Amino acid sequence: MRKKDSKLDTLKAYILGDQNHFYRLAYSYTKNSDDAADVVQEAICKAIEKVHTLQNEAYVKTWFYRIVINESLNYLRKNNKYSHKEGVLENASYEDKDVAETFTLFNAVSELEPKLRTVIILRYYEDLKLSEIAKVTDSNLNTVKSRLYKALDLLKITIGSDDIE
Repeated sequence: MRKKDSKLDTLKAYILGDQNHFYRLAYSYTKNSDDAADVVQEAICKAIEKVHTLQNEAYVKTWFYRIVINESLNYLRKNNKYSHKEGVLENASYEDKDVAETFTLFNAVSELEPKLRTVIILRYYEDLKLSEIAKVTDSNLNTVKSRLYKALDLLKITIGSDDIE
């Protein structure tokens, strides 16, 4: 078996096993299910096309996450949608404090600048380790840490709560 075939098989297995994670990540940027599906589809096509650039199959996760994030940011740039607010809570038929707090936090995260938002999403929504986030974002670990702490401080100010950690 050729090395490219091995990389492609690894990529296929990873994509098939973690589809929901990619969709959720793309959705956290696009805020639209159809757009998120398009972003994931574009990311998969790009990954298959560039599978030969994957140097170590053990890093397929961080490599593919980087592609999904880049495609999400490209989508936002192309469609001029850096900030997208939806009145989700306005259409709710009842008030649930936990739901309200969740949407408030999600909206606050959505308002962060892209580099800070990416760190928060990968850490708390995708449960990646800081070292993995550094690989995904092509940043050093200290940069990731400072972005995380800055984002958490901004979220505390926006939400007005010290409960965020």
